[in-house]
Amino acid sequence: MKRNINKYIAVLVLITTLTACKVSKDVETPKDALPENFRNVSSQDTTSIADQSWKEFFTEPSLQKLIDSAIVRNNDLLIAQKNIEAAQWQLTQSKWGNVPKLNFEATATSTRLSDNSLNGLSTSTFLKKKHIEDYNAALNLSWEADIWGKIRSRKKNALAEYLQSEEAKKALQTTIVANVSTGFYNLLMLDAQLEIARKNLALNDSTLFVINLQYESGQVTSLAKQQAEAQQSVAAQLIPELEQAIALQENALSIITGSFPGAKERKTTLGAIALKENVSAGIPSSLVSRRPDVKNAELALKAANAKVGIAKASLYPSLNITAAGGLTSFKSSNWFNTPASLFGTVAGSLAQPLLNGRSLKAQYEISKIEREKAVLSFRQSVLVAVGEVADALVKVEKLKEQQAIAANRVTTLQNAVKNADMLFKSGMATYLEVIVAQGNLLQSELELATLKRTSLEADVELYRSLGGGWK
Repeated sequence: MKRNINKYIAVLVLITTLTACKVSKDVETPKDALPENFRNVSSQDTTSIADQSWKEFFTEPSLQKLIDSAIVRNNDLLIAQKNIEAAQWQLTQSKWGNVPKLNFEATATSTRLSDNSLNGLSTSTFLKKKHIEDYNAALNLSWEADIWGKIRSRKKNALAEYLQSEEAKKALQTTIVANVSTGFYNLLMLDAQLEIARKNLALNDSTLFVINLQYESGQVTSLAKQQAEAQQSVAAQLIPELEQAIALQENALSIITGSFPGAKERKTTLGAIALKENVSAGIPSSLVSRRPDVKNAELALKAANAKVGIAKASLYPSLNITAAGGLTSFKSSNWFNTPASLFGTVAGSLAQPLLNGRSLKAQYEISKIEREKAVLSFRQSVLVAVGEVADALVKVEKLKEQQAIAANRVTTLQNAVKNADMLFKSGMATYLEVIVAQGNLLQSELELATLKRTSLEADVELYRSLGGGWK
C-alpha cells in the first residue's frame, strides 16, 4: 500500500514538473521602434497634456455637456463596452482550463436479448429472464495535464484579447471626444462667420444706399450701382449658406452624441475660446502606455506569443487522466445497496498526434508568421503615432503665426474700409475702391475665423495623438 502511495506521489511530482515546461519563447516588443524625442522637441520632460482628463482639457461647459453625452450614449461606444463584457467572460472561461471536468451521470437501461444469441440463451437459462436491466449512477472526472503550457497559453491569449477590447474602447473614445470637440469648434466658427456676413451685408446696404443716391443725382453711372448690388449679393448669399452649414453640423453632433438631430446649446463664442499655451508632448516612449492603439498593438503581440505557444504545445503528447465512480446494479432494488453496488475506475492516457502532425506543424508555422506580422504592426502603429504627434506640434506652432498675421491684416482692412467709406462720401474715392475694400475685409474676417477654428483643432489633434481623451 505504501509503495502504491509513493508511486502516486512520484507521478504527481513528475506531472507538476512537466507542467512548468515552456516549449516556446516569447518575442518582446522591439525597443528600437520608439525614437528618443519627437521632431524639433529636445526636452526630456515626461509630463504630457494627455495626462489630463478630457474635463480638464476641455473646460467649456457646453462642450463638456456634449462630450459627456457622447460617452454615455454613443452607440459605437456602447458596442465596444459589450465587446469588453464578452471578452471578460472568455477570460473567466479560460481560467477554468486547469480545473478537472466533473460530470454526474445516471442511466437506466433495459435490453431485450435475442433468443438465438449466446447472451440471450445464457440469460434465459440462468436468470430466467428475456431481458437485461442495468442501473448506473456515477461521477465521471477527466483532467488534461498542462505539460507543455498549452492551457496556460490559452489563458494568456484570453487575457491579452480582453485587454485589447478595453484598449479598443479607449481608442474609440479618444476619437469620439476629438470629433465632438472639433465639431463644436466648427459650429462656433460658423456662428462667427454668420455674424461677419450679416455685418458685412449691413455695410454693403449702407454703401448701396449712398450709390443709389449718387446714381439718381447723376454722379455715378448704372455700372456703379450694379457693382454695389453684386457685392451686396455676395454677402447676402453667404447667410443661408452658413445657416445650412450650422444645421448640418448640429445634426452631425446630435448623431455622434446619440440623439436625434436638433439645435445644440453653446454659451460661448469662437473669440472667447483661448488656445492652449506651452503644451507639453512628453517623450515617445510614453505613447505605449498613453495611446490606446499603440497599447493595443503591444497586446496583439502578446496574444500572438500565446497562440504560438498553443500551436507548439499541440505538437507534443497530451496526458489525460480519467476517473469514474458510483453505484451500479442489474436490479433496481439493489441499486443503492452499499458497498456491494459500488464501483470505481482510474485511467491515464498519453496521446501523440500522428496523421495530423503535418497539419499541426503548418498551424505552428502560420502562428509564427502571424507573430512576425504583429511585431511589424506594432512598429507601424508607433510610426503613425509619432508622425501624428509631429504633425500636430508643427500645426500648433505655425497656425499661431498665421493667425497673428491674419489678425493684423483684418485690423488693417477694417481701417481701410472706414477710410474708403469716408473718402467716398467726400468724393475723394471711387465706388470701386469701396467695394474692393469691403470684399477684402469680408474674406479676411472669414479666413481669420477659419484659422482660429483650425488652431483649436490642432490643439485637439495634439491631445488625441498623444493618447488623451479616454480618462
